[in-house]
Amino acid sequence: MSNNFWKKVKEERRVWQVGVIPGTFIIILVMSIRLLGGMQSLEWLAFDTFLRYRPEEPIDDRILIVGINESDIRTLGHYPISDQELSNLLRKINSYKPRVIGLDIVRDLQVKPGNQELTDTFKQIENLIGIEKVLPEKIAPPPNLPKEKVGFADQIIDIDGKLRRSLLGTSVNNEYYFSLTLSLAKKYLAKEGFILENGIKNPDAFRFKKTELPLLVANTGGYVQADAGGAQILLNYRSGRDRFPIVSLNDIKNNRINPNLIRDRIIIIGVTAPSVKDLIATSVTKSSQAPPGRMYGVEVQAHAISQILSAVLNSRPLITAWTDIQEYLWIIIWGILGIVLARLTKSPFKIFLAVGIASGSLLTICYYFILIGYWVPLTPAMLVLLLNGIGLTALYQYERSVSARINARQALIERTFETIHNGPLQTLAKALKRVRDLPQFSLNPQQINDIPPTEELLKELEKDLEKLNCELRGIYEFLQQEPFAQDSTLYLDRDLLLNLEDPIHEVLFQVYNRTLERDFPCFKTLRVNIRSFEPINDNNLSIEQKLGLCRFLEEALCNVGKHATGVTKLEVTCIPEKNFYIMSIIDDGFPSNSLHEGRGTSQCLNIAKLLKGKFQRSHILPHGTMCKLSWKIKRKSWFF
Repeated sequence: MSNNFWKKVKEERRVWQVGVIPGTFIIILVMSIRLLGGMQSLEWLAFDTFLRYRPEEPIDDRILIVGINESDIRTLGHYPISDQELSNLLRKINSYKPRVIGLDIVRDLQVKPGNQELTDTFKQIENLIGIEKVLPEKIAPPPNLPKEKVGFADQIIDIDGKLRRSLLGTSVNNEYYFSLTLSLAKKYLAKEGFILENGIKNPDAFRFKKTELPLLVANTGGYVQADAGGAQILLNYRSGRDRFPIVSLNDIKNNRINPNLIRDRIIIIGVTAPSVKDLIATSVTKSSQAPPGRMYGVEVQAHAISQILSAVLNSRPLITAWTDIQEYLWIIIWGILGIVLARLTKSPFKIFLAVGIASGSLLTICYYFILIGYWVPLTPAMLVLLLNGIGLTALYQYERSVSARINARQALIERTFETIHNGPLQTLAKALKRVRDLPQFSLNPQQINDIPPTEELLKELEKDLEKLNCELRGIYEFLQQEPFAQDSTLYLDRDLLLNLEDPIHEVLFQVYNRTLERDFPCFKTLRVNIRSFEPINDNNLSIEQKLGLCRFLEEALCNVGKHATGVTKLEVTCIPEKNFYIMSIIDDGFPSNSLHEGRGTSQCLNIAKLLKGKFQRSHILPHGTMCKLSWKIKRKSWFF
């Protein structure tokens, strides 16, 4: 049994190697392409799509956008708005007692009139934060505005022109700057008791108590060797359209606003007029204020601030990613799954179904991870799954086809030899036995030529040779039939072909009768024949198993006819006994040979293995031989 087990293991290993080697190459190739940045755009596309199709989130009313739109510019008659208008706007907003005001408008130069009024306003409003630009060329902040009341408005755009990350802090000429986003969030959260600190997991990161903002590194998620300078985090845009209340300059001036929208809120003042072109490309969030696929800078600031507030106050996830090792292990797992599906799936329809289900599961899992704040690789994992799952199926199908042809050829060889062994070879063995039993074979070589063969011997040999010739030609004619006909037919003689689809007990009875009619010497002494072929439930027997039963009976009877000297009684039964069927052939002759395991014994052992049963041959005292084949009865099941 141990040899059989290891033989199966070896064969299975050989089959697996057919797909494992090219499948491993595909996995390595895909990972190499990803390492070189060949899949970055596809991974960005998947990331954007997942973010776009998240469930819609509620409006974040902690932030109010004051957008200077085209209508406001037409009313004023010019842009940029004057220092006087800007001062009036800031004073009016501050009168409603907001928690913090962010001025997302570049104001490095004075715009008359009202220069002094704006300067005084900057000094008087303590919770005001203006902007500057520090990368790559610097644009100064509004004059007379202290450094602690200034944040930069720079953004880092990806090479496809879209914004997916937020720059919170950076060092320029050995001086560190904070962004408008972080400055406004810090001011708002300070009143809630959250102080900005350095990270614990990453000392370079920012932290508000237990909430640490995960920094983007060069290979975060789908990025490959990205510019990760400064403190950057991925932008987890708030899903849905217009996630923040927006009012216009005219709404504020004309008191067309509910004061509660401003009181204790973050107010961001910016431009929402297409003519000013303060637009940023993003494929994530839709906005009714901006053209499709774009978002105003003031809206981007609102999303960036909102994600920090929501993470600290509402435990909304910030987007991070696995380590490189975890990501490539993830890709390898899906590649291995593709190899396994290709190996275990037998038909093209099933492999497409299996790969389709696996692909759907991969999409669902990646989407779920985005919802809980993890960007995991979809594109390379999907690619190795599809290439290995579908591509290797063709390879496995070819291997199965070759193996099937080899097995069919081997089966044909085995069946042909069994037919020859139980027919022509038996006739040949009988002829040889006639010759060996002659007195000449007991003499020395010099005496053999002195004793001529008898006329009776020559006639018997001629008869045997004619029969041998006839049997060989009959086998040749049988092999010329269609393969389908051969598969379901048992060849016993040129004139007797048995249909194996008939009830097996009837076929066995015909095998019994025809074999006993053969001209074997020991059959001539038979006096008593006992036979019993009870009906067998052969629904669970294959054609191959039925053929094996017939060959077993034929082989056992041929052995009696050739070797059971002086046999007078033959008992052949095939009956159910307890949970087994038992076919036994018992004779009372004197065997002329030992229980030597020749071709016939090997054939019987193979038949027992095919039936998952047991073969036994033994002597019976005082004389006789028993051949027995037993196999388990398979009960009819009512379940599928």
